[in-house]
Amino acid sequence: MDLLVNNAGRADPVTGPIAELTLADWRRMTDSHLTAAFLMVRAAVPLLRPGGSIVNMASTRAFMSEPDTEAYAASKGGLVALTQALAVSLGPRLRVNAIAPGWISDGDGLRDIDHAQHPAGRVGRPEDVADTVLWLTDAGFVTGQVIVVDGGMMRKMIYAE
Repeated sequence: MDLLVNNAGRADPVTGPIAELTLADWRRMTDSHLTAAFLMVRAAVPLLRPGGSIVNMASTRAFMSEPDTEAYAASKGGLVALTQALAVSLGPRLRVNAIAPGWISDGDGLRDIDHAQHPAGRVGRPEDVADTVLWLTDAGFVTGQVIVVDGGMMRKMIYAE
């Protein structure tokens, strides 16, 4: 085996106000993103061939957030830290990187304004993330990195209207 992609986890990042976030809901979110990735890496490392690659799916919410997404943001931030630690621990035999997607959609129900707010001129597509995974599998000198795939949104100042 040459590649492990950790791309599973709860989809809805909003868990409600922090004062109402239960420990069980916190654990469900962090378990589905961070603990699951740890368990998959632990199981896959003996199976990955030298030169193999691990790609963890983080999120731009590891770096910037929206209200009521603390558990999701923390789990994605944890994936960033796990990625960096694993790159050091598993190198040079394996490379470990993360992708931090922004708004990714199949295009259904999107408005012109949704696309226009991205400096790239559109919302991301699943293929944008898949192409980055493929690139990382061949990028032999890239490890311990987080590749942001967000159409430039983290670089754009957004003001309330």
